[in-house]
Amino acid sequence: MKNDTITISKIVKNVSQKYNEGYYTVCWVKDEIKGLEIDGVLYPNMSNSIFFLDKKVNWKLYIKDDNSNSGYILNMADEVLSHPLLSKLHISQIRMFNTGTVPLLKLSPGIEKRTQAILEMIDELLGSHLNNKEDALISLLNTFFVYCDGQCNIKTIVDKNHTKANIVYAFKQMVDQHLAKSHEVSFYASLLNISTRYLNECVQEVLNVSSKNIIIEQLLIRSRHALKFTNKTIKEIGYELGFSNPDYFSYFFKTQTGVSPSELRKSVTS
Repeated sequence: MKNDTITISKIVKNVSQKYNEGYYTVCWVKDEIKGLEIDGVLYPNMSNSIFFLDKKVNWKLYIKDDNSNSGYILNMADEVLSHPLLSKLHISQIRMFNTGTVPLLKLSPGIEKRTQAILEMIDELLGSHLNNKEDALISLLNTFFVYCDGQCNIKTIVDKNHTKANIVYAFKQMVDQHLAKSHEVSFYASLLNISTRYLNECVQEVLNVSSKNIIIEQLLIRSRHALKFTNKTIKEIGYELGFSNPDYFSYFFKTQTGVSPSELRKSVTS
């Protein structure tokens, strides 16, 4: 692997832009920036987010004057994503680097810390002369993309004209927006103007999991985060997630994880 197939830099310039033709880019925006311009469209006031930019996309990133460290920009050549370990993830062909849409991942505090640690290690490795450096870099990239793949939940090859994949993508966005309002698959099918059966068919085909599983997964991610990183009561967390009965929230959580909300919280504080 050539020296310039992977580059990484902190976001410190007032304006950063596309590194080179033929390179995929990951922008991890930590502190709030003025905006990210993608093919002439400005996304203003972004923070704590990851953008995946296809090699065909033209972009510029603008930071605020008082930002000393706004995150990282990671550039990768085709051959990096073609590495056997990374190619199994179909990274260049899924929503992470899709020319039809530019996915944006909003990170929870726990995932944000892990993301920052991985990118810092990549930065350190690229500047070193360690033996087996290439293997270590690929391993770190694999870990990074596995985290991101878990956030995207798109694990099969899709293209921008794949109707079922677009339905699944829209479904996941709606779950993210309306999770506290409804935990029922039929609710989201209605928003999409399709039948519950067809939504289930799309999700099963694209992700190989059920639609209900996507909803449950989001409930667990949010509940674990709230239990670990906030001082909200279990009752408050349940209500915020759309559970009208605190006892049912505790029952749901224990059924899915094997531990009760109170047990999880005690394990974190002990």
